[in-house]
Amino acid sequence: MKVLYYDCFSGISGDMNLGAMVDLGIDTGFLRSELEKLRLEGWELISEKSQRHGITGTRITVRQTRHEHVHRHLSDIEKIITGSALPDKVKELSMKIFMKIAQAEAAVHGIPLEVVHFHEVGAVDSIIDVTGAAICFVALGVEAVYVSEVELGSGFVNCDHGRLPVPAPATAEIIKGIPVRVGGVDFEATTPTGAAIVTALGTKFGTGPELTITKTGYGIGHKEHPVVPNLLRVFMGEAAGDNARGHRAVLLEANIDDMNPEFYDHISDNLFRAGAADVFFTQIIMKKGRPGVILNVICEKGSENKLKEIIFTESTTLGMRSFEFNKDTLARETFKVDTIYGEVTVKRSFFGGKQVSVKPEYEECRKIASERNIPVKEVYNNIISVIVNNKKQS
Repeated sequence: MKVLYYDCFSGISGDMNLGAMVDLGIDTGFLRSELEKLRLEGWELISEKSQRHGITGTRITVRQTRHEHVHRHLSDIEKIITGSALPDKVKELSMKIFMKIAQAEAAVHGIPLEVVHFHEVGAVDSIIDVTGAAICFVALGVEAVYVSEVELGSGFVNCDHGRLPVPAPATAEIIKGIPVRVGGVDFEATTPTGAAIVTALGTKFGTGPELTITKTGYGIGHKEHPVVPNLLRVFMGEAAGDNARGHRAVLLEANIDDMNPEFYDHISDNLFRAGAADVFFTQIIMKKGRPGVILNVICEKGSENKLKEIIFTESTTLGMRSFEFNKDTLARETFKVDTIYGEVTVKRSFFGGKQVSVKPEYEECRKIASERNIPVKEVYNNIISVIVNNKKQS
């Protein structure tokens, strides 16, 4: 299993993350060309080698070439990202990261999500940092992300709301439920963008995995400290066996018997957008013989409070059950195959090093079927035939 391990001993920011990704091997030309699909003007990406305490890494600077006085709402950022030519997976992950920031801002200021407007995080450089993080993650093709204790820093930081203590209120809200350290450095070590990136990507927090390291990347920050180097270290490697895929997750359950069934789809969409790993419904018979539904939500540790808020405010349930459990998943990989429809993504799953399933990406099959006006099962079966034939030839 290909994994990343974020060693946040000096915190994390959006530009430090991009620097570490480039240092791991993401080509800056590729990154720029993908970011240009956002169709945003007034920025340039500067990549350079730099050092902190004798350690060489990559420093990324997103420089705005013109000043803008724009405070964007979440809907404005969503239009930019969803209206771009970026792959769907990149769009979804970018919005997942931004959603974490928006929910934190809404909680801190006590306002509805739809009226949250971003100050610093709405600027072009932050949009580039967040979308760039999603581009790099998808390009690396990793299956899990482990995150160390996150250093938050200390002191005060200046922002649009004035001089605020470190961690900034939004950062403190985003990072809830995740192991952190405070006071290791005397500046803002972790920004809201950095916090949102690790909480959106992370699958396990606080302890390192059993890992065979294949590469190390260093993202250089823009701060100086006499003792602790201001850099983000990210390891890429292979997890040691299928057992490393297990991690703790949370199951939320709510019984509902008095809600308009048309609401379920809306609630499900909101839960997925807020970071739920899975949402499903179970038919049950409740007291007095009334038919009902159990709303089931699986999520990672640390994200359950935001999902509980959605369930309580959007549904008619009066109570909820929470269970922590061990979530085990198969090792997975994706690759491209040439077919009569062009290149198509194929997913393989493994148990104990042995392949147990292989199938084409359904959304790509559906898109092909729609474009060619043919049955999706025909597309699916033809691609499976290509996979089988390729296996026989190999």
